[in-house]
Amino acid sequence: MKGFIFDLDGVIVDTARYHFLAWKKLAEELGVDFTVQDNEKLKGVSRARSLEILLELGEVKATEEEKEKWMQQKNEGYLQYVSRMDEQEVLPGVIPALQFLKANDGRIALGSASRNARLILEKTGIMPLFDTIVDGNDVSKAKPDPEVFVLAAKQLHVEPADCVVFEDSVAGIQAANTAGMASIGIGEADVLEEADRVFPDFTQIDLENLLSRSSPKKNNR
Repeated sequence: MKGFIFDLDGVIVDTARYHFLAWKKLAEELGVDFTVQDNEKLKGVSRARSLEILLELGEVKATEEEKEKWMQQKNEGYLQYVSRMDEQEVLPGVIPALQFLKANDGRIALGSASRNARLILEKTGIMPLFDTIVDGNDVSKAKPDPEVFVLAAKQLHVEPADCVVFEDSVAGIQAANTAGMASIGIGEADVLEEADRVFPDFTQIDLENLLSRSSPKKNNR
């Protein structure tokens, strides 16, 4: 395997709680009951689609102008949390994993729906470990469409079949599989059952073994 593509939220950093708090605040202002379970539906999808899901939950009708205003409002709330991030926000095992891949000539990309990905990587001090970044500003199709991963592989100059994707969402795993890439789920095996392999976090991954394999064994968890 030559190319290693990482999702951001839930894989590198746990900003899911910040997204939840920002969406919940907006939902309360719109009179929508928004729970932690509802927030699961927003994982791995674009900001625009996330707002649509929230509005569908509350059966709220809105103009395009209102949608733009609410997305901006949510993002401003989210950025208040992000502005206080530092290296301690990076999830266990991620930095050693990135450093190991870098030391072994791995080509590393970020493939995320987040439009704030670059800011988060800068705040956490790990931007230099990535060879390229593809985020919500670069693509028009949300996961499970594979556009973000296909573009990342292209920028890494690596064939899709030689890429591994690390994802925590069902939509992200589906996107990786559709792109013809190996998919590594970070989270619960029962949720990410379509992934080639699933690990609870990066401290459990034997990257040396992963590098030596042509493809992860299906559902070896």
